[in-house]
Amino acid sequence: MERITGALAAVRNPRTGADVVAADQVRDIATTVDGKVRLTLLLAPEDDATLVRDVRQAVEALAGVTDVRVDVRDPAQSEPTPARPSPTPAMNQPKAPGAGRALPVMDAAPAKAPPKVPDPVQYPNLGRILAISSGKGGVGKSTVAVNLALALAKAGKRVGIMDADIYGPNLPLMLGVDAAPAVRDEMIIPLEAYGIKVISIGFLIEKDQPAIWRGPIVMKIITQFLRDVNWGQLDYFLVDMPPGTGDAQLSLVQATQVHGAVIVTTPQQVAVGDALRGVKMFERTAVPVLGIVENMSYFENPETGKPIALFGSGGGERLAQECDLPLLGQVPIDPRIQEGGDTGRPIVAAEPESKAAKAIEAVAQRVMERLVERYG
Repeated sequence: MERITGALAAVRNPRTGADVVAADQVRDIATTVDGKVRLTLLLAPEDDATLVRDVRQAVEALAGVTDVRVDVRDPAQSEPTPARPSPTPAMNQPKAPGAGRALPVMDAAPAKAPPKVPDPVQYPNLGRILAISSGKGGVGKSTVAVNLALALAKAGKRVGIMDADIYGPNLPLMLGVDAAPAVRDEMIIPLEAYGIKVISIGFLIEKDQPAIWRGPIVMKIITQFLRDVNWGQLDYFLVDMPPGTGDAQLSLVQATQVHGAVIVTTPQQVAVGDALRGVKMFERTAVPVLGIVENMSYFENPETGKPIALFGSGGGERLAQECDLPLLGQVPIDPRIQEGGDTGRPIVAAEPESKAAKAIEAVAQRVMERLVERYG
C-alpha cells in the first residue's frame, strides 16, 4: 500500500498543483494477492480528465501490479449538503419599498446517498472488449465497426460484434443477416456473417417498431447481450456504440471491463469537436482510448488518382495530437462502401483489394498492436 500511495503522490492535479494524495482525491485503495488494484478518484467537473489516465498509469508502472481499476466519482456526491442558516431578525424585517422581491428560500432536502452501481462483471470468454464510438452520428461509425470486425476475423481472430445502438440498430442491414436468434439451454445463439458472431436488438423487434426505452431498459439489454448470449470463446468483442455519450456508453462501462475504445470521426471540425467529447467521456470512466480513425478522409479522383478533400482535411490528425493519441488510420470515401452497407456486403469482404479495405485492415493491425502493448 505504501508503494501505491508513494507512486500516486507523484501525480499532480494540473488545476491545483497539489498531488492527488495530499489533496485527498484518492480514496478506498484496495489490492489483491494477485496484483490487482482498485481505487476511487474524486474528479471535479473543472479537473482535467487526463488525471484519470495519469493515476492509472502511475499504479500500473509498479512492479507486481497486474491490473488497475480507477472508479471516478464527483466530489460533490461525497460532501454533505450544508444546512441552511436559521433566519436572523434582520431577514424577517419587512423590506423597504423599491428594494425588490426576494427569492423564496427552500428548505434543504436531506442529502441522499448516491445510488450503488454494481461492480462490472468480467467476461473472459469475450476476449478483449472494444467500444467503437463517435461523438455524433453520420460519420460512418457502424461501417468502421463492421469492417474492423471483418478485418480482425480475416487476420485469423475469433470475433463477435454487438449492436449497442438500441434506438437505431444497423448491423442486420450492414451484415445481411436478419432472423430471430434461436434459444438453446436458456442462452441466445448469435447469428453469424462473414465468420463473425453478431447480436442486435434489430433481430428481436420489427423493423418499424420504435424502441421507446429509458436508460434502465438500455442497461438491461446490454447486460443481457453480454451475459445471456452464447458467444463461445472469442479473441475480440466489438461493441458498436450509438452516437454521443449517453446511456449506452455508461451502461457498457458499468456492466463490464472495456479494454479499449476506438473513436471514429470525419475531417471536418463539427465532427472533430464532438469526437473530442467522446474521448473525454471514456477517459473520465477510465477506459483507455486506443486511437482515432478518420473516416471519409478523401475521395480519389478516378481520372488523376489525386485525393480530393471533400470534407476538409487534417481533422483526425489534429484530434489525435490534441488528445496525445495515435491516428490509427484514414479511410477514404468509396461509393462501394455505401453500396456494401446497404446490401450487406461490407467492403473488406466484397472488395478486399480496394484502398478503403486495405486502410481498415491497417487499422485492425494497429488496434491489435495497441492492445498487446497495453495488456500483453
